[in-house]
Amino acid sequence: MNDGKKKSPSGDLEAYSNTTAMFALAKASFRAIMRSPSSVVFTLAFPLIFILVFGFMGGGGTHVEVGIVPGSDLNNPVIAAIKHASIINLSQGKTAAEFSSLLNKGNIDALIGVNKSAKGEGYDVNISYTSASMDKGNILKSVLTGILYDKKLKPAVAELKEQTVTGRAYKTIDFILPGQLGFSLLATGVFGTAFVFLSLRQTLVIKRFFATPVRRSSIVIGEGIARVGFALCGAIFIILIGHFLFKFTLINGVVTVLNMLVLSAIGVIVFMGFGFIISGVAKNETMVPPIANMVTLPQFLLSGTFFSIEAFPTWLRPFCRILPLTYLNDALRKVAFEGAGLWDVKMQILILIIWGIAIYAVAVKVFKWE
Repeated sequence: MNDGKKKSPSGDLEAYSNTTAMFALAKASFRAIMRSPSSVVFTLAFPLIFILVFGFMGGGGTHVEVGIVPGSDLNNPVIAAIKHASIINLSQGKTAAEFSSLLNKGNIDALIGVNKSAKGEGYDVNISYTSASMDKGNILKSVLTGILYDKKLKPAVAELKEQTVTGRAYKTIDFILPGQLGFSLLATGVFGTAFVFLSLRQTLVIKRFFATPVRRSSIVIGEGIARVGFALCGAIFIILIGHFLFKFTLINGVVTVLNMLVLSAIGVIVFMGFGFIISGVAKNETMVPPIANMVTLPQFLLSGTFFSIEAFPTWLRPFCRILPLTYLNDALRKVAFEGAGLWDVKMQILILIIWGIAIYAVAVKVFKWE
């Protein structure tokens, strides 16, 4: 009977070390991951291809994001005419300070305020542009020029006041790279974990573990260390490629990278829970891909990987905001471009932790030794 002890080289009995076993399992698992073509493809190749494609594509289609200053008169012919300009997206519902911050960061292209003229007739139009997107500012100027001098608008606009503030350019890569990093972590956590643990169960390796003193937790943590370590290596590679090749913004340098790695670790740990569940419910390897795709595809498509969830219909957005990848992508973007610290994205982290608790509670229920 195995009582949790083993003989030392001198013949004495010594306590079995689950810690040693855990790190040995982690080392072996990491080697296996490195030798797996599918792991390399999902973690590095696919995200890198998308980053290269979008990095070389540049900005894509043109649209101008314009915030409406709180307190503006919305029932006027100027705003009504702007709403009909298809390339201009009007945004409201934020405070003046929030809009000012978005303008300084280059997240919106201009701020517009329209009020009744103090002279008693017409309207005053106050516009603030950002130097981060002067080209879009010029587009907005052209549209406004056509509107303000349209003879059909009554009463006439009294005065147009313009100013430009300095802001950071928000490049396509600043949106795309965090999304692709999130996709990489999701694929690594779900597909990698599901295939590995199903294989270990089918080959009776886990059953043999059950006959040894090694704890179940040591097996899971050992696999987790290997998977997280591999995912972080991939994250560093993706971030560095984006930064040095396409000037991906790392507003606080090394500190930003470290914060992104912490978020990546949290993300892959949560996503591994999905993999454990799939490995527990799948009866064979052919069942893993369809079940895993049911988990990954909705998040891949609806969590802001390629474009903002604001582009989706209003009725679909609440579902988008439920998905854990949405919060990971959002946190990564805030940390990278806006310079947010981990405390600043505490809400996103909290929601990921809640997801993790729920997922692992289910994973424990469906875990099988054989």
